[in-house]
Amino acid sequence: MKIGKEDVEHVAHLARLQFGEEELARFTLQMNAILTYMDQLNELDTSQVEPTTHAMELFNVFRKDLVIESISLEKAMANAPQREGPSFQVPKIIE
Repeated sequence: MKIGKEDVEHVAHLARLQFGEEELARFTLQMNAILTYMDQLNELDTSQVEPTTHAMELFNVFRKDLVIESISLEKAMANAPQREGPSFQVPKIIE
């Protein structure tokens, strides 16, 4: 598949991008190189290859959800510059 400068201009217009003549020529060459490579990949027989979503098998590592004692309110509020009861007091930002 070969694309022309007009195709690159059209895609740039859709993306609301503006390119100079030199950039358009460079992008046209680069996009043609990508499409040529894709054509090469399409020639491969992949009928025996199982479809995957990732090149490597991924899995999540979860830690055990353990209930532990948390720090006390006094310890948590020990370095608070200002507090109001059991809460941090912060400057008012909305009038």
